[in-house]
Amino acid sequence: MITLAVDAMGGDSGLGVTVPGAVAFLKQQGDVRLIMVGDEAGLAAALKAAGAPMERIEIKHASQVVDMDEQPQLALKNKKDSSMRVAVNQVKEGGAQAAVSAGNTGALMATARFVLKTIPGIERPAIAKFLPSKGSHSTLMLDLGANVDCTAENLVQFAVVGSELVQAMNPEGGQPRVGLLNVGSEDIKGTATVKQAFRLLKAADLNFIGNVEGNEIFNGEVDVVVADGFVGNIMLKTIEGMVKFMGSAIKQEFQANIFTKMGALAALPALKGFKNRFDPRKFNGAIFLGLRGVVVKSHGGTDALGFKYALEEAYYEAKADSLLRIEQGVASRLAVLAEKKLEAENAAMANNIE
Repeated sequence: MITLAVDAMGGDSGLGVTVPGAVAFLKQQGDVRLIMVGDEAGLAAALKAAGAPMERIEIKHASQVVDMDEQPQLALKNKKDSSMRVAVNQVKEGGAQAAVSAGNTGALMATARFVLKTIPGIERPAIAKFLPSKGSHSTLMLDLGANVDCTAENLVQFAVVGSELVQAMNPEGGQPRVGLLNVGSEDIKGTATVKQAFRLLKAADLNFIGNVEGNEIFNGEVDVVVADGFVGNIMLKTIEGMVKFMGSAIKQEFQANIFTKMGALAALPALKGFKNRFDPRKFNGAIFLGLRGVVVKSHGGTDALGFKYALEEAYYEAKADSLLRIEQGVASRLAVLAEKKLEAENAAMANNIE
């Protein structure tokens, strides 16, 4: 039985979204139980009204709530009994295999990093998300906003944890193909940091396929795309905006006149299929990757369906035992990278002596 800890008070709508989302999730998955964290009285009433299967739900009281605009460090210092903090604590204490929250992103990252710590060898956790690509393929992209400024070593570490996550989720898929997001495919392109990351990734024990451009993320030929949080977040927001724009533009074109409206009727099955496939709620749930515990961040403004998908993301990670596999893989790959780096330094020193 998989156990997930849920920050029931987080997000723009709190219980109005987390409770119906949790109930829908439980009806879909029979081998999971939830620890719902928040105001006990309010939670109990909301769960009863939603017809929740209480035999698979434990309510854990938390007296505080982290506001969506609260400063992360203040939340970490002053809200030790928040629903967010208590949910993450469940993972730390072993009561749950993963935690899910739609709350303040900065506060959740600060809390998760403080409580769970990072995997040995990983300096900073990254926000990662699976994006749809060609066919049924998904591409993992990170970092999506946790680290605006990154060193080349940080980018390599993101590549390592990303590769290990993809392999943990799909053990039969072979070595994940890792790409470095850049303005061109040539190794001479990019900032000094990106160029250095390219050199390090070539030496790493990874299936590194080189630089990839933004238009290659969705062609199904790369499994992990690495970028700093500044570039990654802009890329993600651009994608989200483009999907909304395309939906609006298509609707506008089909409503232009009687002929296009008739065409819309004929194209309705395809349009519904397109809308269903690229519904952003289906891709809700970003992973805080690099922590010694599984934490999934739901979009704060999502609805119950979107929150259900965030719970699914945490469920599949927990079921794949991804954390253990990631920790083992990271240790092995970083050891190889350190050895190759030392060999290169020794070779350079020998050449200087000569």
